[in-house]
Amino acid sequence: MKTLIAIVALTFTTNVLFAQKIKDDQVPAPVAKSFAAKHPGVKAEKWEKEGENYEVEFDAKEGETSVLIDAKGNVLETEVEVGIAQLPQAAQDYIAKTYKDAKIKECEKITDAHGVVTYEADLKEKDVMFDAKGNFLKEVKDEQGDKDDDDDDKEHKNGKENHEHKEKK
Repeated sequence: MKTLIAIVALTFTTNVLFAQKIKDDQVPAPVAKSFAAKHPGVKAEKWEKEGENYEVEFDAKEGETSVLIDAKGNVLETEVEVGIAQLPQAAQDYIAKTYKDAKIKECEKITDAHGVVTYEADLKEKDVMFDAKGNFLKEVKDEQGDKDDDDDDKEHKNGKENHEHKEKK
């Protein structure tokens, strides 16, 4: 019985910690309507449920974008992938000094519902957050991001192998 309780607790904790992919038809109407109203004609590439909120990923002219929307349809934040050069210089300097061997994998500009801008630099095993001027805010261990990156690397590798196999035929 104790083992069953431990398994249930572990499963629940894991589901809460990580976003859960969902299908378009599982997105509540207020959330879908909010997305469609703010991004007319844009197709959602992926929906995820994050706790009580919903995240939609899509391509926009600004770059890869994700929007976090609550169940009532209120936009909580918008995250746009930006080039490393768009990361404030103070943030770039901080990373170079504090994480000497780390390579920035990607950067995001995050704008919350109140217009407050922060930046996130994705390093190998952590995300480092900065304010709009590049002042360090916090570091977050990025366990899920590494798993996603590993999956992307596997897909890329498999796609490359499949392409090479077709060329040999």
